[in-house]
Amino acid sequence: MTAKPAIGIPAILKTAFVNALVALVLFSLMVGIRTEAGASGQLTYWTRFGDLASLVAAVFGGSIVIELLRQWIGPTGAEKLVPPAVQSGISFIGRYLAPALLIFTLLVPVIFYDQRYILDLAILVLTYVMLGWGLNVVVGLAGLLDLGYVAFYAVGAYSYGLLATNFGWSFWICLPLAGILAAFWGVLLGFPVLRLRGDYLAIVTLAFGEIIRLVIINWQDLTGGPNGVSGIPRPSFFGIPLDNSDDGLAARLGIEYSPTHRIVFLFYLILALALLTNWATIRLRRLPIGRAWEALREDEVACRALGINTTTTKLTAFATGAMFGGFAGAFFATRQGFISPESFTFQESALVLAIVVLGGMGSQLGVALSALAMIGGFELFRSLETYRMLVFGMAMVLIMIWRPRGLIGHRAPTVYLTKAQAISSDLVKEGHG
Repeated sequence: MTAKPAIGIPAILKTAFVNALVALVLFSLMVGIRTEAGASGQLTYWTRFGDLASLVAAVFGGSIVIELLRQWIGPTGAEKLVPPAVQSGISFIGRYLAPALLIFTLLVPVIFYDQRYILDLAILVLTYVMLGWGLNVVVGLAGLLDLGYVAFYAVGAYSYGLLATNFGWSFWICLPLAGILAAFWGVLLGFPVLRLRGDYLAIVTLAFGEIIRLVIINWQDLTGGPNGVSGIPRPSFFGIPLDNSDDGLAARLGIEYSPTHRIVFLFYLILALALLTNWATIRLRRLPIGRAWEALREDEVACRALGINTTTTKLTAFATGAMFGGFAGAFFATRQGFISPESFTFQESALVLAIVVLGGMGSQLGVALSALAMIGGFELFRSLETYRMLVFGMAMVLIMIWRPRGLIGHRAPTVYLTKAQAISSDLVKEGHG
């Protein structure tokens, strides 16, 4: 098979120039000129050609980078502009990226012990990693578009908040209960949507998320309504409080107490929950139910023809993803100490779904990298203020152009048939084929 010729450098520069020209036309009035009403009502304006030039230059450079990446990671059979040595280097980095990230994550509290901001940001990123991995079961493995995932996040948070404040139950007792209650609501959501697909499924799940939020707002006797639930107890180290008391963990270990101890404990707690989610997902993918999820994702009609019960397959996917969301919600409640309906809006569902889609549906590592880029990127570009969402929108568009299936997206089955086995006609007649 003859390889397709690669696009030359002049063609890449020409494409980048055209894109920059289009950006110049589009951003001239939006960015290049700023207008404002004066004190006496007259309209004043001033130019911002520096910002306009920066955006146009970014589009020009980004176009070149995208075209080069398309050549480097192009379709099979196309010529590559990247040298073979660079290709082997990229493969080597990808092979050891996940272990390196895990080791670095374990050392984050040691490296940044005195930087509270970094630790809080790391906890937030790990929370969204766990949420992304939970939603990845529903969207990435089973292929069921869920726009109301924040509902299970809210169920887990309010389950722990109400049980802890009203009955005095500890975090370790409420954590599995929060997951069970969220899984129960996941099954309840699964029944009405058994016959729905695509856009209709997305609409129903979106409505479910809004229903849960409205119930939380209006059921004031139970949930506190818009005022939320406050005074949620902090977690303990298996019954040992993390405070400055004589019975605290620091006093028992004979070390000087520091408020950072609780932050470090929360970091390793959410890390353990996230790793548990990852381990359970990987194990489930190799079980028959995991292969049934992947078959359902590829073709539901063929899945039924193979004799797979799509009802139980969908319900288990919703329940499993909801359970992990409930665990994350319980952790969110104990970390914040206060929860309210404003924390569980549709924007949270959209953000988690964007993490899954950008990372690559079905890819655990891709979801983790996407959560790190998006949540960490929000803080990195906080100084841009009004331009922050514009930058993220452009980044998402570029990623969808470059990698339509996400950063590390793939649709390969988890389990392969290693060798072909002949089946006799007698076995087929008996129903074994």
